[in-house]
Amino acid sequence: MSLDHDIAIYSMPGHLIRRLNQVSVSLFHDECAKAGHDLTPVQYAALKAVQKYPGIDQASLAGAIAYDRTTLGGVVARLEEKGLIIRAASAQDRRVRRLSLTPAGEALIGELDPLVGRIQGAMLTGLDEAERAVFLRLLSKAAEAGNDLSRAPLRPYEPK
Repeated sequence: MSLDHDIAIYSMPGHLIRRLNQVSVSLFHDECAKAGHDLTPVQYAALKAVQKYPGIDQASLAGAIAYDRTTLGGVVARLEEKGLIIRAASAQDRRVRRLSLTPAGEALIGELDPLVGRIQGAMLTGLDEAERAVFLRLLSKAAEAGNDLSRAPLRPYEPK
């Protein structure tokens, strides 16, 4: 299929990024459903960050996955309802909730990691290995350069 470049949006980065995001989310949902799981890409990202940083607080988690802090509250609540994470009050500050994975959360990540790896390849169908490497390098460079323009910038977590 070739694009009708008479419509200006078809060659605009924002439009193309949105379309590729649609592909990504669709692949993720379809593959998770086939595996019998009801999980979103953001929930998976949150689980992976909590796995890497057990005890991370919710605000830091939002920064670690570049997600809106307010909206992340609902994501965390759904993961807790599914029995995948535990929220516990911090010993230092009772207002802060520390997050950790449950055994079910750990098991789910173990099951989903290979699936997510396959999705990454499918997402870039049409690109050979060299093109994928260039695309990912440039995509990372653009995302990093625009990070501070985001309403939910990436803020790497630094455990204290």
